[in-house]
Amino acid sequence: MSTSRRGRRNSGATVSATEAAKNFGRLVDRVREERATYVVERGGKAVARITPIDRAPFTVADFKALLAALPHADEAYLKATEDAAATRNRPRVRRNPWER
Repeated sequence: MSTSRRGRRNSGATVSATEAAKNFGRLVDRVREERATYVVERGGKAVARITPIDRAPFTVADFKALLAALPHADEAYLKATEDAAATRNRPRVRRNPWER
């Protein structure tokens, strides 16, 4: 895999099929982390391209719509979670081992 002077992968870099097979995990990591594209060659001819998948945008409006579509918790569930939280969040007082 070709690298630039600072050790980062060049976008559109070419890599032999043998080298891609030997270093596939690292190649995929670089595609994911650096959004790089690699052209895989066999016999000097390009046979495949490894590119990152475009991420679908997820906006705050999408998040609000998702929350609005979720079912709402009923009062009994909310009361039970509040009671459990109140019970579990009490400060623990350590017992004195010297007292009887």
